[in-house]
Amino acid sequence: MKVKRGGKADYRCGSGKQSQSRQHWPKALAAFILAGGMMAASTFSTSQAVPPASFTSPLRLTEISPQERRAKAPAALRVQIETLGSSFNGTVAISVRPVDADWEAAYNADSLMPQQSVSKLWVAMAALDAVDRGKLTLLDPVTVRPDDLTLFHQPLAAMVRSTGYTTDVADLMTRAMTESDNTANDVVLRQIGGPEAIRGYLARRFLANIRFGPGERVLQSTTAGLEWNQSMAMGRGFYAARSALPKSVREKALNDYLANPMDGAAASSITLALARLKRGEMLSPASTAYLLAVMHEAKTGRQRIKGGVPAGWSYAHKTGTGQELYPRATGFNDVGIMTAPDGTSYAVAVMIASTTVSIPERWAVMQGVARAVAAYHDGPVMDQRFSYATK
Repeated sequence: MKVKRGGKADYRCGSGKQSQSRQHWPKALAAFILAGGMMAASTFSTSQAVPPASFTSPLRLTEISPQERRAKAPAALRVQIETLGSSFNGTVAISVRPVDADWEAAYNADSLMPQQSVSKLWVAMAALDAVDRGKLTLLDPVTVRPDDLTLFHQPLAAMVRSTGYTTDVADLMTRAMTESDNTANDVVLRQIGGPEAIRGYLARRFLANIRFGPGERVLQSTTAGLEWNQSMAMGRGFYAARSALPKSVREKALNDYLANPMDGAAASSITLALARLKRGEMLSPASTAYLLAVMHEAKTGRQRIKGGVPAGWSYAHKTGTGQELYPRATGFNDVGIMTAPDGTSYAVAVMIASTTVSIPERWAVMQGVARAVAAYHDGPVMDQRFSYATK
């Protein structure tokens, strides 16, 4: 995707070092949203910024029951999804639904599964909803200070000195969605009013069975059996504090979290939200285009669902990864929108709550879902290299 600026083209961020293009494309998209216009498929130009109009969604609220919706799923695809789920050694939930049809192929899709960083998707949506309602702009400056640092994956921490690091909402949201930067996400979360703002947004969009937790620091420290202290954000402070706990304490905390995840969500509810996003029911047209463009730039999880997406298709997504306590891994997730060359889109979610299998085995079930969707879409002429496999 090119972004035209002043007669030149800046390309979307690559995988190398922090460069000007890394900063330019989200800022250009943000400026475009301020203009309140529609984004073209591959290029756009900014116009004079005007206040955004309040967005009223044409939500489809007359959905059939889950039982009817799943009964309508194509039989072959339904069997493939159920086989992938039932043959996996662990607790997994799978949901596949087309954006423009009323069926769902699912396995265990109504259970609340730990989201982990999948929940960054709701922060991004709520932030863009605030933009749509004129509450903030993506170009609003934000200073990130040492007291804002979190834990685990936070590349932004390297840029935060004693005086702080000043950027804008667009940059922070892009870091959160494409790099899964925990500090960037938590700062955006605070900018829009904290967890209650996210819960309010989900309620206004009539999305049930999606919980939003207390923020990264409390979520992860509680899951580990710790009480958060800001000193844990520095260096390997959290890891050291966690390692000092008896294993029995960590096991109990992790079991409690898995039994009733404070950030739990049903895979079926996630694919419903993704389908609504793609249909333009979650955000304004400009904000929808912006978020989907950012999701296409995700750097994480290249061997998860994306690893099974055929050439010629596109995939916009968000991953999540929870804590491990050997030999158990938790919250290994990928959710997104697969789009075929003919423009048909499918919302997909694979949520692994808990498992002891290897990472390649986790990748295999996720890639199997992507291949099953592509095989269904392309029909009997599907190239055999994309046929689904459970091993």
